[in-house]
Amino acid sequence: MESKRQQKFGRLIQKDLSDIFQKEFKEVFGKGMVTITDVKMSPDLSAARCYLSFLLVENPQAMVDTLSEKNKAIRNALATRIRHQARIIPHLSFYLDDTAAYAAKIEALFEGLVIPPATEEEEN
Repeated sequence: MESKRQQKFGRLIQKDLSDIFQKEFKEVFGKGMVTITDVKMSPDLSAARCYLSFLLVENPQAMVDTLSEKNKAIRNALATRIRHQARIIPHLSFYLDDTAAYAAKIEALFEGLVIPPATEEEEN
């Protein structure tokens, strides 16, 4: 469980990274869109796990790999934004957020269930 401090700092990183992706790194995504769904911070705030979701991107994992390659430039852009609020600029790790695909899979499983109607004896 994350502390309030970790959650607050994670929201700051999430907001600033989304702004950086929209303004400074939009050529990386082309016509696609990226959403930072969650940022999990380590207890000492030195590492951030960023979960990303993509729209209109053919290969999301390749996009995550591209961002990982540009990690140094992204971290530098983040440092210029949060240098007065943070003592340590966290190391960024990017991961593909697959919760939407997982939810669709579970929904398909529920749709495929065949539940027989209750008999009169079970109702009483």
